[in-house]
Amino acid sequence: MHVFLVHHGDAVGPDVDPRRPLSPTGRAAVERLAAEAAARGARPTIVWHSGKLRAKQTAEAFWRACNALAEFSVTKDLQPDDPPQWMRDRLLGETRDVLIAGHYPHLPNLLALLVRRDALVHFPQHGVVALVTTDGGETWKELWRLAG
Repeated sequence: MHVFLVHHGDAVGPDVDPRRPLSPTGRAAVERLAAEAAARGARPTIVWHSGKLRAKQTAEAFWRACNALAEFSVTKDLQPDDPPQWMRDRLLGETRDVLIAGHYPHLPNLLALLVRRDALVHFPQHGVVALVTTDGGETWKELWRLAG
């Protein structure tokens, strides 16, 4: 099973639009990263996002580029300050490949928890980290990463 952790693309500031959609630069970067992830074999069967507009737009770009037949939905446990243990527990025993579009500090904390590092691990801003597990989510290994 693979998990693709995706930090949302660059968004406009709340003074420009309180919904914080992707900026033009962010949209272009997300499209490029989604195409690169697809070229590396990313084919999630589930695409989850936090519900925030910037995460939804990012997830949509990856959904279109990687697998437009994947299940696509907003899901709980992906807000910036949600405990990463919640998402780790949801991934335990999951058999389908999952793409998660979310936020800092949740994604770096989730990555550290999955790869069992005590300290926060570097997560590329507006980037992607691909992980794999062969034991139902008990242990994870990083496969590749893309910088935003």
